[in-house]
Amino acid sequence: MTDMTNTKTFLATALFLFLPTVVSAQTTVITFDDLSAYTDTISTGSYYNGHGNGAAAPWTAGGILFPTNTFGPGFSYSNVNDPNTAGFTNQFAAFPGTDVSGTGNYVTFNGSSAVGSQTTFDTPGLSQIDSVAVTNTTYTYRYIVDALAPGFSPPPEPYDNDDFFTLRFTGYDDIGGTGNVTGIVDFTLADYRFTDDANDFAIADWQTVDLTGLGLVRSVGLGFESERASTFGSTTFYDTPTYAALDNLTITAVPEPTSMVAVAMIGLARIRRRIRRC
Repeated sequence: MTDMTNTKTFLATALFLFLPTVVSAQTTVITFDDLSAYTDTISTGSYYNGHGNGAAAPWTAGGILFPTNTFGPGFSYSNVNDPNTAGFTNQFAAFPGTDVSGTGNYVTFNGSSAVGSQTTFDTPGLSQIDSVAVTNTTYTYRYIVDALAPGFSPPPEPYDNDDFFTLRFTGYDDIGGTGNVTGIVDFTLADYRFTDDANDFAIADWQTVDLTGLGLVRSVGLGFESERASTFGSTTFYDTPTYAALDNLTITAVPEPTSMVAVAMIGLARIRRRIRRC
């Protein structure tokens, strides 16, 4: 009886020690640098047109599906280096000029300007989005800071007083932004609401955003919030160009529960066989 009790105790301990290796998940940093199917090349770099007129098909990176849209919101990837040119013609440029590493691609996200809208990307399975690097695009930064937006009517005014611009991440437990909301994380791209104007800012470099607050997700929705908005008919639209740039998306894939149990049972069986041989 004592030997049987010791055996059971050993098995339970071994399984307890074994399970963490089973459930440990793989973390991947998606840099987008391996992507090279560009749709356009200009003097300042190349890009895959994932939104706007001439959009291409949806694309993937690290197993994540990024949707596109011919005449609207979507995700593109780019290595365009142009922090100076203002306006819509420079919509594929991150304001820092390069990606985080200084040599590769980054993502430009064009969201719908309709208040309350969002565009989602799907993960390959249940995952935790650990973090992502975020910055303003040149198009948005020049609008906010310099009031430069050729083609806007009326022309914009520089951000001041109560103006702000925020990128919102919303996690969902099913694809396509469906199912339950698992968490929300906001990142402020520009904030001019401070009493002391010296504290006003617009993000001009890459900032790492902690997204663990989204929880375990199957899709993530991206949208914007801003004080500047105008109503046309029954729909309210943000005046600020609804763009942001992303890079170094860090994701941890969570093994399926059935797979974890199966692997654990195999490990337990092996331990039992070893004990019987002793």
